[in-house]
Amino acid sequence: MAKTKFRPLHDRVVVKRVEAEDKSKGGIIIPDTAKEKPQEGQVVAVGPGGRDENGKLIPMGVKAGDRVLFGKWSGTEVKLDGDELLIMKESDIMGVVA
Repeated sequence: MAKTKFRPLHDRVVVKRVEAEDKSKGGIIIPDTAKEKPQEGQVVAVGPGGRDENGKLIPMGVKAGDRVLFGKWSGTEVKLDGDELLIMKESDIMGVVA
């Protein structure tokens, strides 16, 4: 994906969803209306990090390019430069897929 012109603030992360599979493991083709939104995506951009009570910067645990898992209802959907993206807090991310 091309570099986005959007930079998230604080501990926010911009994620692009990974496309869902068109076939089940048994080979059945799944129509678009029956597909669930995937809970996996690729990190596009990250903010600088949050701050603790003393004002010290807490670094982010994810970086651009990481493949992550997040909750079903996590984040806010936005459309930037024709791409559908999610903006969420780092705490909404459950983990990085290796």
